[in-house]
Amino acid sequence: MNLAPSSHTSLTAAADLRWVARRAPSSPLDVVLTTPARSSSPRAAPHRVLGGLATDRYENWGLDSIAVRVSALTMTLLLGACASTQGYAPNASTAAAETVASKPAKLLTDERALPSCAENEPKRDCDRRAILAMAGEFEVSFNFEETVQLAPGYARKPDQHSGAREWVVVVQDDEAGIVLQHVLQVGAAVVKHWRQDWRYEQPLHWEYRGLGEFAGKQREATLVPGTWTQYAYDVNDAPRYAGSGRWNHRYGVSTWTSDRTWRPLPRRDYSKRSDYQLINAENRHTITPNGWTHEQDNTKTQRAAGSRDRTLVREFGFNEYRRVSGADFGKAKDYWRNTADFWAAVRSRWSAELADHQLQLVYAEADDESRSELLKLADRVNGGETDGLGELDAHFARLVKPAPGRLATTAQ
Repeated sequence: MNLAPSSHTSLTAAADLRWVARRAPSSPLDVVLTTPARSSSPRAAPHRVLGGLATDRYENWGLDSIAVRVSALTMTLLLGACASTQGYAPNASTAAAETVASKPAKLLTDERALPSCAENEPKRDCDRRAILAMAGEFEVSFNFEETVQLAPGYARKPDQHSGAREWVVVVQDDEAGIVLQHVLQVGAAVVKHWRQDWRYEQPLHWEYRGLGEFAGKQREATLVPGTWTQYAYDVNDAPRYAGSGRWNHRYGVSTWTSDRTWRPLPRRDYSKRSDYQLINAENRHTITPNGWTHEQDNTKTQRAAGSRDRTLVREFGFNEYRRVSGADFGKAKDYWRNTADFWAAVRSRWSAELADHQLQLVYAEADDESRSELLKLADRVNGGETDGLGELDAHFARLVKPAPGRLATTAQ
């Protein structure tokens, strides 16, 4: 691939999908989705291909082009996932960029029986089996559509769609809970993605308050029994949001629905918008024969000191994890094998910072440079240069505000 400015590489005429690769000397590689005006015919979109993903299952994509900015050392994916969707891939060289721009073969769906709940089986066991069913190898599509206008004069923004291949690995499975780490693999590049932790019957958990602040949320005692709290973490393992709910196994289908929870802006928005500060969200996870889905009912909200919150628009998010066979996730698995101990130490540090369920991040939401610090250090660990442990104190001093002045815990 020629990485000179404004060079163009056509992937497929049938998809009418154009990849533009251009050298950005001081920028990481961004996969940026561009969409034209909202489609007036939601059922009229032709078959399209995104990074090797057949998207004819999702009509009304309206996808026009993807711009790829390449740096020799870094890679940032702007994908519409439920975490920050900002990642850093090691050594994204010209060869890696060419791999990213290639169209891999369509993968077969690995359909499996649903992890249903047997008669008289303890519900907690059924819940655990459903959570663990989210691990594996997947082809993922991320889809977001602003739906209901809530503020006068607000114009709904174009839909956002993207896709990737993702390996979800079980990091922990014991009585304390279940931890699932998501790792994206795009060609030869690996991107550590978001993490989800599941804890049973949590009476107290941290919640996002806005502007990088997290504080404790005391749950009503009668609402705790039988519930699971899902904690979602950023690419650098910083906290993002937490919500609680029950798994429902009626009709042989396992679905978990959260209470409404505050969360930071996703990278697909904070990288280009400043007109709102928070999302109020309800999340739903459903295990399907083909994998699992993550639905989001999001309300984009303005918050300013001394004034009442103002809602702008509702958004529907639909992320589908299609379990596949035949994909080579060797690079992702090598990365995790080489960096697992480092990331375990990072998780421990974040847990210590959140020991009282309160935390203040120093860096701004849109500060990808600070967010990428630990990922860059992990790249050095992956390359065998260091174990990274001796540098964690310095990194956390730049990421987290000291304990005094933290917010007080509030009741639900």
